[in-house]
Amino acid sequence: MADPLSEVVTLLQPSAGFSKLVSAAGRWRVRRTEVGRPFYCAVLEGSLRLAVEGREPQVLQANDFVLIPAAQNFSTSSLDPPDDLVDLLPTLLPSGEFRLGAPEHPAQVRMMVGYCTFASPDAAMLVSLLPQLVHVRDEKRLGTLVRLVNEESRAERAGRDAVLTRLLEVLLIEALRSTAGAATSPGLLRGLADTRVAVALRRMHELPAQAWTVAQLAKEAALSRSAFFERFSRTVGVAPMEYLLAWRMALAKKWLGDKELGIADVAERVGYSSASTFSVAFTRHVGVPPARYARAQASLPAA
Repeated sequence: MADPLSEVVTLLQPSAGFSKLVSAAGRWRVRRTEVGRPFYCAVLEGSLRLAVEGREPQVLQANDFVLIPAAQNFSTSSLDPPDDLVDLLPTLLPSGEFRLGAPEHPAQVRMMVGYCTFASPDAAMLVSLLPQLVHVRDEKRLGTLVRLVNEESRAERAGRDAVLTRLLEVLLIEALRSTAGAATSPGLLRGLADTRVAVALRRMHELPAQAWTVAQLAKEAALSRSAFFERFSRTVGVAPMEYLLAWRMALAKKWLGDKELGIADVAERVGYSSASTFSVAFTRHVGVPPARYARAQASLPAA
C-alpha cells in the first residue's frame, strides 16, 4: 500500500543547503528572517530558548530536535536573553565551530543547525500539508541522522550529493513520523494518525488515476459520506477532492518533466480521460498549460 508521507517527502526533492556546529556562552540572541527556507536544529548540550513568530516561546534542551518546514521569523537565545535588541554575530573558532556570546567562556550550549532546500516546483503546496513546527524530544535516531548529514556535507567524497539527498529524506520522514498524532496541527500527519482518514489518503496515493468520489472514499474509510467529509476536512485541513486535485497536479508536474511521457500519458496517469480535459484542469490550477510547463521544465539546467 502507498505511503503518503514518504511520497510527499520524496516529491519535495530535499537537498542540503548547509549545516554547522554552533556553541554559545553567556547571554546571546540571534534572529533569523529567511522566510520559507526549511530550518532544523538539534540540541547536543545545554538548553536554549526558541521563539517563533505567532507562537509561545519554548525551551529546547539536550536531545531535542526542531524542524520548521517553511521558516518564518524566529529567534534562538540563551534562557536569559540580553536586554537590548542587538543580535550577536557568530564568531568562527579555529575548530570550525561557530560561537555565539562570549568566546572566552566554556560553551554552555551546543547545537547542530542547518537549512535544506526543496527543489519541487510544488513545494509550497506540499509543505502546507506538514506541521508548521516539529519538535521531537529524546529521539536519538534523529541526532544520529543530523550528525551524518553534517559529516557528509563537509566531506568531498564521491556520491556526496546522492548520499545527502537520501539522508535528508530519511531525516525528514523520521522527524515527521515522530510527531504524528491527534495533537498535530491539521495536515497530512494528523490525517495519517486517524485510522479511518488514513485509509482514504493511502487509497488516493495508491490509485491517483481512479475516478474517486467522496462517497467512494467514505466507503473505503467505513464512514458515512457526511461523517467522512467532515472528519477528513478537519484532520487534513482541506476537503477530500481538494486534496486529491492538489496531489494529482503535484504528480503531473513531476511527470511533465519526464521527456519520455507525453501530455496524454500524464493525463491518463492522473485520472483524466483526455489530454484536453487535463489541460483545462492543469491550466486552471497551475496558471499555465501543461505543454508550456513541460517546455519550461525541459529548458532548466540539470540539477
